[in-house]
Amino acid sequence: MRVLFWGSPEFAVAPLEAVFNSGHQVVGVVCQPDRPRGRGRKLASPEVKRFAGSKGLKVIQPDVPKGEEFLSAISSLDPEISVVVAYGHILRPEVLEIPRLGSINLHASLLPAYRGAAPIQRAIAAGETTTGLTVIQMDEGMDTGPILLRREMGIAPEETTGELARRMSDLGGGLIVEVLGRMEAGGIEPVLQPGEGVSYAPKIEREEARIDWALPALKIFCIIRAFDPAPGAFCFRSGKVLKLFRARPGGEQAHGRPGEVIGTGSQGIAICCGDRHTVLVREVQAEGKRRMTAAEYFRGATLQPGEVLN
Repeated sequence: MRVLFWGSPEFAVAPLEAVFNSGHQVVGVVCQPDRPRGRGRKLASPEVKRFAGSKGLKVIQPDVPKGEEFLSAISSLDPEISVVVAYGHILRPEVLEIPRLGSINLHASLLPAYRGAAPIQRAIAAGETTTGLTVIQMDEGMDTGPILLRREMGIAPEETTGELARRMSDLGGGLIVEVLGRMEAGGIEPVLQPGEGVSYAPKIEREEARIDWALPALKIFCIIRAFDPAPGAFCFRSGKVLKLFRARPGGEQAHGRPGEVIGTGSQGIAICCGDRHTVLVREVQAEGKRRMTAAEYFRGATLQPGEVLN
């Protein structure tokens, strides 16, 4: 089939590669514009654009996916189907309907749970132990279209958003190729999403990643995993941001205040939480510095038991 692929971040690269290698013809790739990134704020291309360029694929980068000029550009590619993976904009009906077979979307949850922009982060932050992927036929709503294929997968006990996203991206490519093959053969029947079990996963706001040490240790552990690698769960030390990564529930009872450093060592920083249990933080990133192990951090910073992070 003639496929128009939509996607921008690293999560969408493996699905694009899977479609490209499957024998279907990728007639074009639509992704977000190049934007400033990183501490140096240098202009950087989306990961999908870099992959598409390496394969000689046509790339279109509208500021917003609308307008006569944009519609004309994608119509001229004569796609039979659009495949959308983490593109970053809600597509209007006139865009979805351009391909003869409509548009399909890979979503990183078992819909109708966790509809929205941040399903992986929200699921881990909530302490979920299972999640999955859903391929839907797109409609005007936000992740509301009928289901074409779903696949459940577990979340490992210490798995971070970055790690889970990589696994889901690889699996998602295979699911999309399976759906395309079955659609081409006329053997797939869309199933309406159930009205029960609906939940939402809105975009993560930075302040949500600030740790409230009054929360139980297990909840804080899940929050640190959920915001790894971005935006990074954080607290303040001496008025400066300290991001925390690679947490592990300490389990032991701690006689301290919420946020109090109970112990430090080569294994990490043990911090007291609201339920008087600890989390062990194994990696940190001080303001203006790179991410490093706790042991590396101790070589340049004195952190003593009794200090309170806030």
